Amino acid sequence: MRTTFFAVGEYYHIFNRGVDKRTTFENDDDVARFYNSIEEFNVLEPIGSLYENSFVKKLGSSTSKPEKDTLVSLVAHCTNPNHYHLLLKQEVENGIEKFMHRIGTGYTKYFNNKYKRSGALFQGRFKSVHIDSNEYLLHLSAYINLNDRVHQLGSSTSKLVRSRSSWEEYINKGTKEICEKEIILGQFGNRNEYKEFALSSLESIIERKTELKDIDDFSLE
Repeated sequence: MRTTFFAVGEYYHIFNRGVDKRTTFENDDDVARFYNSIEEFNVLEPIGSLYENSFVKKLGSSTSKPEKDTLVSLVAHCTNPNHYHLLLKQEVENGIEKFMHRIGTGYTKYFNNKYKRSGALFQGRFKSVHIDSNEYLLHLSAYINLNDRVHQLGSSTSKLVRSRSSWEEYINKGTKEICEKEIILGQFGNRNEYKEFALSSLESIIERKTELKDIDDFSLE
C-alpha cells in the first residue's frame, strides 16, 4: 500500500531503480526516450504511442503545438544508469500517479522491445516522499542536480551522469529548458548564487547519505 498522499500544489521526491539493481538506461538513446516520455505523457488527456505520435508530427504542419494542461510540473531530474530521481509538483488530482504510470509502462515496453526481454524493469511501484519544508525542497534540488557527485562516481561515469540531470539547465541560461525552476531559482539573486548554494550543500548531503544508507531514498546505488 502506498503511504504517501499526493495533494495538488505539493512537491514530491519520486524515484526508483532497476529490478535487481539492473541497468535501465543503456545509452543516450534510452535516456532521450525517457525524457521524451516525460514531455509527451505530461498531459491531461491520454495519448497514443510515442512512435505513432512522432510519425504524425513529421507529416503535420510546422506550426508549434498548443499549450496543454499538465499533470505535474517537473522541477528537477536526473537519470543514472540504474535509477532515476524526479522532483515533481502535482498540478491536478491524481496527477503524479497517472504521470508515473504512463512513464513506467511506456518506457518498460520500449526497453523490453529494444533489448528482447520481458517482465518488470523497475523495482515495483515508484517510491515517493512528500517535501514538507522549503529547506528540504532546496537541498533536494541540489541532491538531484548533483546526483553523480553525491554517489561519488568515477570521472568518466560522472560526466555521463551529469549530462543526464537538470544541473546544466539550472546554472546555464539558454540550455534546453524542461523544468519549472522558479520555485528554486526565485529564492536566489541569480543562477550563480544557486550554484554556490548547491555546491556548498554537497558535503553535508554526502555525510547524510552515509548516515542514512539504509533509507530508501539514499539506497539506489
